[in-house]
Amino acid sequence: MVLLFPINYVFLLIKCRLPGLRRRQRHLAKGCKGMLSDYERYQIKSFKHNGHVHRIWFENWLVPERLLLPEHAAENMIVLINEQTLISEADGSRWTSKVPGVSFFIPGEWFNVVALLEAEGVRYYCNVASPPYKNRTNKVITYIDYDLDVIRTVDGDVMVVDRDEYEEHRRLYHYSALVQKKIERGLSNLLSRVNGDRPPFHEQSALHYYEQWKSSVR
Repeated sequence: MVLLFPINYVFLLIKCRLPGLRRRQRHLAKGCKGMLSDYERYQIKSFKHNGHVHRIWFENWLVPERLLLPEHAAENMIVLINEQTLISEADGSRWTSKVPGVSFFIPGEWFNVVALLEAEGVRYYCNVASPPYKNRTNKVITYIDYDLDVIRTVDGDVMVVDRDEYEEHRRLYHYSALVQKKIERGLSNLLSRVNGDRPPFHEQSALHYYEQWKSSVR
């Protein structure tokens, strides 16, 4: 049996239900906006000892403190995610990153770590560098790059590279004895973490941050 209702009655039903529907839509939109706004966009800017810009990563998303894993929150780590971000070099050339990256900065430590999420697995590229400075107003993370890099391959091999560059810049920029001591200690602390599989050298952590961020922007 088909029930027929006057057209005015149908319009009245729709009118009554619209406020509730609109409230639910606003609530869902607010929830989605809140999730996206948790991640703030930052630049990462590295300098050389002489004050010249070395490299800029233009678009990086800061993981909010409440979403940090306990082992990273314990050290007040700064964690940022990028994907196909524009990168500017000291000579003015620009290029776009090919694989997602998760960057880890530890206040007070003379190194930083980038987990590169490649198809074969996670490769780590680590910079011996001054501790990070976080400018909340301008949304920029800055540090001084001190040449030496540590790479951990997908297979777990570890190597220290760019020693020649370090020696060249040490003489050219007149690194002080104190700076050299901090660089050496930073390298030692970095290698200790890498070889001991200590945070942030856990592949699943980097993948977790990336997937969590990715799901929030879909």
